[in-house]
Amino acid sequence: MGETQKPKVTARERRELAARLGVDESRTEESPTLSDLKRAIETETDPEFVSIGEAIRGDLTGKLDAELIERNLDAFEERIERFDEVREAGIPGGETEAEELYREVIAPAFAVYDHLEAVGFFESIEENLPAFTEEHIDSTAHELLQADPLTDALTAVGFDEHEQTALMMNVVNNDTRLSRWTPTSEIPDGVEFNVDYVPPLHMRAMGGSLLWMKALDDHLWKKKVLITEEILDDAHWRSKAMLAGLDVMIRAARAVAVGDEDELTDAQVTAGLIAGSAVCIVNQEELMKEAFWITEEKRKPSEAR
Repeated sequence: MGETQKPKVTARERRELAARLGVDESRTEESPTLSDLKRAIETETDPEFVSIGEAIRGDLTGKLDAELIERNLDAFEERIERFDEVREAGIPGGETEAEELYREVIAPAFAVYDHLEAVGFFESIEENLPAFTEEHIDSTAHELLQADPLTDALTAVGFDEHEQTALMMNVVNNDTRLSRWTPTSEIPDGVEFNVDYVPPLHMRAMGGSLLWMKALDDHLWKKKVLITEEILDDAHWRSKAMLAGLDVMIRAARAVAVGDEDELTDAQVTAGLIAGSAVCIVNQEELMKEAFWITEEKRKPSEAR
């Protein structure tokens, strides 16, 4: 495998993350870990996040199938744990069509997505969640850092501290990019497309990630003469990051379905939905650029030359 499989996170980027989170550098190491930041951070739960979570639960009480979500979440997380095997396989094989490597991993998440769409989950959370702003992104990062049920779940399925730091940076370092993802109700009149056909923002985030990963098997198989080890590494990491975002969103949905704050608090539900969507958005855009836009400069050299 190439050397690009793990996301690059420098000591400087760790210090910048600490500064963005408002942590005094004198209270952390030179290259602070997430554990360091968690110990050093001083913040209270944002009351707005609590009220948002309460509103989401109120809207969706009795509409979600907790057993369906639980069953598919368990299956999904089992596949995330084995996701490195997909990278080890390289380009999906097959004589006449590609093997279903990426598609097999996301099948349980698709089942949850279909259910959430059917019951109006995405319309509800778009109505209640704020748009991506610097203030809300900062609140999300603070809440997520202290949301042990979510971070522990990522650790359990194989995301190490280095990878979780990269995911946190996806959330806090992309204010401008995320702000371009406008809630459907806020898209201005006069745009060149029919807004009636634009799904809710968080449906675009979750569904977009699933569709890009669904396309990867065929894309890599059909373009195998162009695909380098670096492209495979990038595709693997961006996909793995999206799996993390999907997992966090599904866990938040399960907490709403169960209706018990012992699962996740109201504020953690809010933060999980925002953070999961942010991670899905950033990494589906990067997957498109790194694995689907194969330029002459980064393609595998032609054997015919």
